[in-house]
This record gives sequence, structure tokens and C-alpha cells, in this order.
Amino acid sequence: MASQDAPSQIQKTVQDLLPGSPEPLDQSKSSETTTAWKQAHPPSSLPPGLEYLRQLDQIIIHQQVELLQVILGTETCSKYEIKNRMGQRVYFAVEENGFFDRNFCSPLRAFTMRITDNTGREVITVNRPLRCNSCWFPCYLQEVEVQSPPGTTVGYVVQKWDPLLPKFTIRNESNEDVLKIIGPYATCGCFGDVDFEVKSLNDMSTIGKISKYWSGFVNNIFTNTANFGIQVPVDLDVKIKAVMIGACFLLDLMFFENSLDGL
Repeated sequence: MASQDAPSQIQKTVQDLLPGSPEPLDQSKSSETTTAWKQAHPPSSLPPGLEYLRQLDQIIIHQQVELLQVILGTETCSKYEIKNRMGQRVYFAVEENGFFDRNFCSPLRAFTMRITDNTGREVITVNRPLRCNSCWFPCYLQEVEVQSPPGTTVGYVVQKWDPLLPKFTIRNESNEDVLKIIGPYATCGCFGDVDFEVKSLNDMSTIGKISKYWSGFVNNIFTNTANFGIQVPVDLDVKIKAVMIGACFLLDLMFFENSLDGL
């Protein structure tokens, strides 16, 4: 039997070395890149208020329309509903910052986003400092810190310098890279959705996406309300899911803050 199997093994080895043949997958590298973002915490050790995120593979973020902002054209503190795929509200988010930040630093403004559950308990805090958004300052690009519970850091979203594409890194509480976010060349979303792909660190696989949903011509002309969807594996670490929510708010302000951005 060994002599009969030898030709087939030689043929397989030669085929693996032919140009265009798929490169054999390194199992150790594959498991290493996946376990970095998979669920690793027993329910008892989860940050309080994040237990519900364990069962979610899709998160919808809907910005509430502010009538005063529509009438006067001034920036007010943004408010968001965070829902599951069935449209049921899971969390409520309110932006905190000053009048000067909102109206003069608009897309770059610093903020603290306080996210509460349906009982009013604050479960996630997203902090964004005032930083640059220019390729001329690659060492001082955008960054947000996500805490859960408030005061305990669970991760970061860090912008990476790139001359063409919007690129970000998702980091855990130890400031270690876990995932990448890569956006399209054009984020204007002309009559369509805009997708930011969530990838593994080696760019080998796309595990999810953050999408800015196009809400229609009239809405985009007269308001800058945002509708986002986050699609992730259900077994993604809940702390990383919380960081993805923070990434969504950062993308909203950086690329879709102005009223005409959705056109």
C-alpha cells in the first residue's frame, strides 16, 4: 500500500509548488488570528450591561432627528438609538461636548459618548480627543477610547495613515491590535450604502463590516442623521463589539457629519 500511495503524494507535492496553486494554510497562524477576536470571557466576567451583546451578530445605530438642528441649522448634541436586527432598542447614546466644539470643530470635535441601557445605567463610554484628520500629521491622527464599565478601558480605535483609503485598527484593552477596518476610496455614498470592511490582521479574511445606510435624497439634503449597521460574528468578543460601536461613532463624524455627505 505504501508504494501505491507514493506517486499520489509526489503528484500532490508537485501540484502545491505549481504557479497559481493555493498556498497551504498555516494552521497555527490561522488559529492565532482568530482567537484574538473570539469570545474568551465566561458570562460571569463580562462588563455589566454587555451581556446582551453576546447574542448579537448585527447592531443597528440610528441617529435621532433634532428639530432645532433642522430649523436653525446649528449643531446640537447628537442622540442615537442602538438596536438589534429586529429594531428593538438595546442602548441609548448621548453625545457630550461644548457649543464651540460642535459648531466650530464639527467633524473633528472632541466628545464623550455616554451609552446607557434601557434602565438608564451607563454601560459604555466613548471618549474622542481633539486630534487631526490630515495626511500631513500622520503621528496625530484620530483615536477613540472605549470604556465598559465607565472608567475601565476595553479597547481603542486608532486611525492608520494611508494616502488613499480610510484605515483604522481595533485594539484591545492592552493596546494590542486585534482587527482592521478598511473603507472605500470614496465615502460620499452617492445613492447607495457605504461599507467599511472589518478584516483580520493579516488581511486574509473579512469577518464583518460597518455600513452607512443611505437614507434617501430628502433626508440627506435637509439633515445629517445617520443610520449605521454593524455586522460581526456572533462569537466576537463582547468587548470588541463595544469597541466597534465606538468605531461607528468615529466614522460618522469623520466622513458623514456634513449634511450633503450622503449624496
